Amino acid sequence: MDTPDGREMHLLLTRLQSLAHSTARTLAHAPLDVANTAAREADQVLDPLLTRLARVRRDRVALAVDAARRAQRCWSTDPLTATTVKLAVSRLLISSSALTLSDEAARRIIRSRHPEELVVDLGSGAVPPVVVKAEPVVGRRVTERVPGAGPSPGTVDALQRALMPSGVPVLPRVRIAAGYRPAAGGDWFDVVALPDGRVALVVGDVAGRGVGACTAMGQLRILLHERLAVTGDLAAAVRAVDAAAEWVRGAHAATVCVVALDPSTGGLEYCTAGHPAPLVVSAGGEARYLPATGAGPLGVGGGATAPALATEVLAVGDLVLLYTDGILQRPGREWAQTTVELAQVAGDAVTEGAVHDGAGASADLVCGRALDLLTRDTGHRDDIVLLAAQPTAPPPDLAMRFTAVEESLGPLHDQVRTWLAVARVDGPDADALRHAAVELATNAIQHAYVDTAAAHRDFTLTATLTDAGQVRLQVTDQGRWRAPAPSADRGLGLLITDQLVDDLRVDHDEGGTRATAVHRVSRALEVGAPSRATTPGPPALPDPVLVLDQPWAPRPRIRIDGPLDAATTPEVERGVLAAGSTGTRALTVDLTGVTHLASAGVSALHRLAALHRANDTELRLYAPIGTTAEMVLSLVALGHHAHDPDLPRPAERRGPHAGPPCA
Repeated sequence: MDTPDGREMHLLLTRLQSLAHSTARTLAHAPLDVANTAAREADQVLDPLLTRLARVRRDRVALAVDAARRAQRCWSTDPLTATTVKLAVSRLLISSSALTLSDEAARRIIRSRHPEELVVDLGSGAVPPVVVKAEPVVGRRVTERVPGAGPSPGTVDALQRALMPSGVPVLPRVRIAAGYRPAAGGDWFDVVALPDGRVALVVGDVAGRGVGACTAMGQLRILLHERLAVTGDLAAAVRAVDAAAEWVRGAHAATVCVVALDPSTGGLEYCTAGHPAPLVVSAGGEARYLPATGAGPLGVGGGATAPALATEVLAVGDLVLLYTDGILQRPGREWAQTTVELAQVAGDAVTEGAVHDGAGASADLVCGRALDLLTRDTGHRDDIVLLAAQPTAPPPDLAMRFTAVEESLGPLHDQVRTWLAVARVDGPDADALRHAAVELATNAIQHAYVDTAAAHRDFTLTATLTDAGQVRLQVTDQGRWRAPAPSADRGLGLLITDQLVDDLRVDHDEGGTRATAVHRVSRALEVGAPSRATTPGPPALPDPVLVLDQPWAPRPRIRIDGPLDAATTPEVERGVLAAGSTGTRALTVDLTGVTHLASAGVSALHRLAALHRANDTELRLYAPIGTTAEMVLSLVALGHHAHDPDLPRPAERRGPHAGPPCA
């Protein structure tokens, strides 16, 4: 096979073997709706591979491809069945790559024994036939779920949304916006008002997908929220969730970015525990990524996990954006491209927001534009969470005095509505607060001054938006309190108000009555349906992952090519374990060709490195500068080599009389 055609066929068969193995496992164990989706994805890669094989081995392979396609058309339109047939052909091609068959034998590769079976047979005693069984599909696609097969994607999405905050708080001195696009589950955000007046912004990413990732995310989010709200100490809070990640199932190697923003000074304190660092955008649209703090992912152990903090100061008009790596690791895009694209989109949005809507309006534009523009063509395979914050001037407090007559209710309603709009309170919260203001004012008008001269009948209404994200609305009169007489039509205003707001309190003394309503206000989270390209077609589909031995190296070495994500990580981890004899011998892993390194892959590399350390052997991860793997490994503080550890460094190759190496 040491010819161009032979080498190409060897590479194609290797890719085919990897794809056939991973896809067959998915089709065998996944729920039926998931298996149908996986079958379509695999079919889009299988066809080009088989076609390329047909060009190299023109006799048998070409007929096999043709037979598989004819079987797909004639026997069933079910994508799961059609892909299963092609996988059966692929397995036989892999196991018999050295065989040469006659055209007559090749034509019998696929035949039907009866309507519910296909036999894939090379006609050679060296390779036994494969029988594919399936129920033919007539007039409909098979999408019914098998009872007990596990949660559907819709269930995972519903659970994820239930565990995420339903919105972002409305705060007086900082405007906050968030956006979310679901895919796999496990990403989250949070906003916490700290005891010292600062605001904590949080985004995190749990490795894996599905219900397990969602439940782990929920536990970490609640714990981190509680620690931040009680202590206001970023380092202590991160230490708490780092310790929890060791016993929370599925939380190992989760990443989190926590930012404490002081809206009055623009001061930032932040920690990037294995997570991408925040992006800061100036009012003029200039964007820059903050340096990572050096802390590693949660629960991996060792000194790298210790929370390291960094500080920064935002200038007037600056915006800070936190995000998960789903917005960067999009199909068909390199990390270097996507970081530039995110910075450009955010910069343009901030500039537009400052021009058209004034200070503080850019946060909404940044999240909306980034989600729409960056995923429009590529789609996304992982969850995307964006969280933007921009300090802004607080709205003035509302203070008004009215005559205690019913004619005052109209102007009062208009003034409250205008103030709520200025304070950026909208939706159901604004409706509840307008209703509360009118009800409390009506109560004062009708009951405070029954036996008082008209010249002294007035009341005041005040409203303020607190740093805790609550509107405090108060109506005060100077009349005399009267206990309401029992009646079916009395007291309804206070009763309704009490149901609409979070807290209602009525106090009275000799000076009059004060009715105070307190209501926490928030703005809805922009949540989109899973991207139309979440299951992308060609050309966005990556090549299958390959784990290749490199026998030319002076010591044990393998190379990983392709995406290293939740779907491919188990197969890659098994390959590394086999090559390193389960950690008992030193091994070099070349990550140059890794096109996508997700959190699941990082978690596996941490486990493998720990296994080698326990056996007093070395796992050498090679990720050249500028590669996807190098960017991610530097981000998560996982040790690796930027220069090939199996080759002499440039200084070592220089002769004894050579000058100093280049800088």
